[in-house]
Amino acid sequence: MFGGQHGQTGCSEVRRSKLETYEAVLEVLMKKPLDIDRIAYETDIECRILNQRLDFLIENGLVEERPMPKKTLYAITERGVAVFKTLNFNRYLEKVSSALSAIDDAMHTLPILSRDEDESREQ
Repeated sequence: MFGGQHGQTGCSEVRRSKLETYEAVLEVLMKKPLDIDRIAYETDIECRILNQRLDFLIENGLVEERPMPKKTLYAITERGVAVFKTLNFNRYLEKVSSALSAIDDAMHTLPILSRDEDESREQ
């Protein structure tokens, strides 16, 4: 699919879910179009996996190929930007939800701690 234009430089491996790798690729492409080697370097995704993720993102209209004389650049599409922003917003909501849950737990614990402290003083 990519015509063998991808090099193997800058490739390493970090274990991530598919969604995390898609997000990482979209995030680096938000800044500017990049070649495969730069995407691999910026995202720390192994090249074989990166090729698969790029295939998927291209097939779904989130990323586009931009052939250049010496290499192919990959750029995020408008649809890709919308998906990336949605994923980021969902992650933000999860953090807020987690923080609210922690606050709720603390609010339930404070009266118990206060009661225990009052009982200790009375003894």
